[in-house]
Amino acid sequence: MSKTILANLVRFVVLVFIQVLLLKNANYFDLSTPFLYILFLLLLPFETPNWLLFVLAFLTGISIDAFYDTAGVNAAACTVLALVRIVFINLTVEKQNFDTEAEPKLGIMGFRWFFFYTVTLTLFHHFTLLLFEAFSFSDLGYVLIRFLLSSVFTIFLVLIAEFMFFRKKHR
Repeated sequence: MSKTILANLVRFVVLVFIQVLLLKNANYFDLSTPFLYILFLLLLPFETPNWLLFVLAFLTGISIDAFYDTAGVNAAACTVLALVRIVFINLTVEKQNFDTEAEPKLGIMGFRWFFFYTVTLTLFHHFTLLLFEAFSFSDLGYVLIRFLLSSVFTIFLVLIAEFMFFRKKHR
């Protein structure tokens, strides 16, 4: 169990540093900003208790908020992501068929499931994040364009990251 905790701690630190140092300024005309840090929450083990998932989601979001000067917007979006993750996993995964340390990774779950999982959670996260960031319906067209472009960019980076560390495992 301590190996999983250490791996997730390293993953958290690496993804926050990548987000803050590299991806904070990697945007396209302020229309598309990737949020790769959500990969930490996407790859947490299935057996993560719900209360711990919410705490980790909030801490992840507030860590990003500290660097982005956004007062809790990322924390709120990550908390929504945690809620959607719980619902999605409960609807699509039979937990009894997995080992005690099974994680929702590409090599374990397969491309189709992982792609749908990533798209669903990313869309909920980004919609919440960008709507709270704008905090207005007057610029809804701009928010929707940012939402779509940022979601595509983030999903692309998440899939690239997963393919970089892809290992086929039999379930």
